[in-house]
Amino acid sequence: MGFRQAAVLGPVCFFLGVLFICFIIDRRVIWGGVTEETVEDGFQFYTTFFNAPPAIKALLHGMVGVVLLGLVAKLHAWDDSAMFFDGSSLAVTVFAFAVYMTVVIPTLRTIVTPTAEDTRKDRVEALTLLSAGNIIIMACLGLVLLLQGGQEYARSSDRETARVATEAAEKKKTE
Repeated sequence: MGFRQAAVLGPVCFFLGVLFICFIIDRRVIWGGVTEETVEDGFQFYTTFFNAPPAIKALLHGMVGVVLLGLVAKLHAWDDSAMFFDGSSLAVTVFAFAVYMTVVIPTLRTIVTPTAEDTRKDRVEALTLLSAGNIIIMACLGLVLLLQGGQEYARSSDRETARVATEAAEKKKTE
């Protein structure tokens, strides 16, 4: 595994860890039924998450940049493996980022800093939408890991096939 591969896998695994922490609340909101206790727990959790220090938010957003740069750097090789696996990973990552920008950030704002016209029902709906967005992002990041693992498997399979072919050619020459 090279530096570019690590630049992709490290932050993706970190984000999955953060989202698995959020999954404690998200699972209850999506599949456990929306109760007052679940809603209050969700509001409290995401308020803490939203009010994190700016350095933590900068770290999270900076790691998104590291993933994108790592994928673009891997795509720069422009071979079949890069076009399929890294290109697909880049597309899935951009989709996950789009979900983050269009769903997660606005719903967090609705939950934590509601406007005068936002009712409690709007905030509960935003909590449900936020939970669904987080689960979609988790699925996207899991797909990125799967694609990167598939790329490594394909490369090792190609190396093994080339080794066997080289050995067969050398054996044929000596006969």
